[in-house]
Amino acid sequence: MDRTPVDPTSDRPVVKQVADRLRAQITDGTLRPGQVLPGEHQMMEWFGVSRASVREALTILRGEGLVVTTPRVGTRVRVERERAQVPIAAGTEVTARMPTEAERRTHEMPLGVPVLVLAHADGSEQVLPADRFTVVAGDD
Repeated sequence: MDRTPVDPTSDRPVVKQVADRLRAQITDGTLRPGQVLPGEHQMMEWFGVSRASVREALTILRGEGLVVTTPRVGTRVRVERERAQVPIAAGTEVTARMPTEAERRTHEMPLGVPVLVLAHADGSEQVLPADRFTVVAGDD
């Protein structure tokens, strides 16, 4: 894990530098799905930033759907769920948007994960978490 301090003289804010470093380590597999991230104090020391900067960086990553924070466990890299295929009929319109708070609770979704909204030709609507479903053309 990259433990070098961020550059406080950079044009890029330190919060974004911390988020960039953690994001890169998640993307390259250094931080694996399900792995608990080091504590705030440890990251403060590694990156040479304040606790507020570490927290804000983690908020950015939560908003991107890369990490989840659980009380008494801490912040960990989000584990991708297995995707199910949903066939759609001709005339179904599919859009993506961020979920409402009620939809997030109903589908037990972390922050940063969009929903797919399927507007069927009969006027009904279906809302699905985008990290768990793939829309495919149905057999018509």
